[in-house]
Amino acid sequence: MTAKQATSFREVLGHFASGVTVITGITDDGPAGFTCQSFSSLSLDPPLVVVLPGKSSTSWPRIADTDRFCVNILADHQDQLSTRFARSGADKFADVAWTPSPLGQPVLDGACAWIDCHIEAIHPGGDHLIVVGAVEHLSAKPDRQPLLFHRGAYARTSRLGSPHRDAPSATR
Repeated sequence: MTAKQATSFREVLGHFASGVTVITGITDDGPAGFTCQSFSSLSLDPPLVVVLPGKSSTSWPRIADTDRFCVNILADHQDQLSTRFARSGADKFADVAWTPSPLGQPVLDGACAWIDCHIEAIHPGGDHLIVVGAVEHLSAKPDRQPLLFHRGAYARTSRLGSPHRDAPSATR
């Protein structure tokens, strides 16, 4: 792919708004984590999710060695936390409040929701990995709104009334 094609690809895909997550784990060296926009539900039965860490990630291999991880879905006020966990090399957990999940993984204070998983499978996917997580535990705070990423910037939802009850289902 040429540089121009890569730029166009990134620009077009940037039109798809995504939530922002921080994937966390407890390693032999302490807590580890990284910002990950590439997250999705995969299956209801059994409950599975997918995360797509970059192959160049230095945090993911440490987390993967533990065979478990936690997906922290960030709230709309946590853009600085997202930026912090997107950087390499620093102590990302310095002054960051968290509690252990039932599997012992860091649940970041203030997150909208968290999903505790063990690794079901890892597949190659270009310059990323496709990680399937089997959901063990999860929880949400319905009063919190999610942090979004759209066209290269953080965004927030707008509550214009109650959710539409006739929204299309992905399985229809």
